[in-house]
Amino acid sequence: MPLPGNQPRCEVCADKLVKNGTTSAGRTRWRCRRCGASKTQQRTDITARAEIRSFHRWVLSSDSQHQFGLTDRGFRKRIAWCWDIEVPRPTPTGEVHRQILVDGTYFQDWCVLIAYDAAHVLGWQWCATENKPAWAALLSQLPGPDVVVTDGGPGLRAALDQQWPGAAIQRCYFHIYAAVRRHITQAPKLEANQQILALTKRLMKVGDLDAAAAWMGAYASWEAKWAQFLAERTYARPGVERPGWVKPHQRWWYTHLRSRRVRGLYRQLISDKSLFTWLEPDYLDSERTPVVARTTSPLEGGPNRAIKDLLRTHRGMPEAHARRAVDWLLNSLTEDPHDPWELARGHLQRLAAPQPSPQIEEPIGPALYDTATTAEEGLWARSGWVRNR
Repeated sequence: MPLPGNQPRCEVCADKLVKNGTTSAGRTRWRCRRCGASKTQQRTDITARAEIRSFHRWVLSSDSQHQFGLTDRGFRKRIAWCWDIEVPRPTPTGEVHRQILVDGTYFQDWCVLIAYDAAHVLGWQWCATENKPAWAALLSQLPGPDVVVTDGGPGLRAALDQQWPGAAIQRCYFHIYAAVRRHITQAPKLEANQQILALTKRLMKVGDLDAAAAWMGAYASWEAKWAQFLAERTYARPGVERPGWVKPHQRWWYTHLRSRRVRGLYRQLISDKSLFTWLEPDYLDSERTPVVARTTSPLEGGPNRAIKDLLRTHRGMPEAHARRAVDWLLNSLTEDPHDPWELARGHLQRLAAPQPSPQIEEPIGPALYDTATTAEEGLWARSGWVRNR
């Protein structure tokens, strides 16, 4: 789609045209002073600008399609070309952020990984599932921050060690609590599990370094008290039920595996020093208030929720359209969003640019039709003598 200028030229003598009234349809008529030729011009750029603005407003709002002055089918036909516009990632500024929250949210068979600074979206990456290559692709877009707030998704730790080795880690308290409940349930029956669940709830209320030190002491006491309990084993013998996760050749297994998993979770968090990073003096402001989040809730309740709301509002979109709509949404949540018309104009200019003609390679081998003589036709250069008959 070409983008005409505001001052058209005559197609006969290439002179500038001047306005000469309007047609019966109200369209401006242009006339050449030199040769008298007359024409009207379609401002496809103005039409395209209005279409991309309507498309952008519709995608990011709950407005229905018929609210734009057309039938639903007419509106979809008018904006069909807008789905082909690619939305680029935010332009890196090189700024080193105090904190970056990272998380992934799923829809259909796709996952979008998001980096967020608690105010703006810094970048995102599409993938089929959370893994190290996908996280590395997202982290490589940005310089490493002081602190990364994460839920501990699969492959993230390996990607952090590779891309942001100097960044401190703060594990999300809400996801720690969810992991503990997943292992021992919300209403455990064993006393050891009841105590660690209560200790996990107490972790959610820690607000200063004194409370953090008290919590660490309470957890150490829990480990010491239940060390023998967690080391208990069950041996395979007649009459003993073998759990489904036990391999056929195993002769014994830990009796309280789920409790041991909770202990392994906390041991890893303590070893990584990712429980109370947000309370360290380096991350407190002048009023001794933490400036680093202890959960990924700003991201969960911000961009992630906005994505779910968008897909719920426009449910039924094809997968490609849903992904492109999420791209437009995340672009709008960045600090310096790309202008929809600028992206659309670049897209249209690329379509209007002349495409190079394909180079046709000549086939290798003898030509089927040519002027050269061939032996098959009996027409080739001969030498020697011919006997007269």
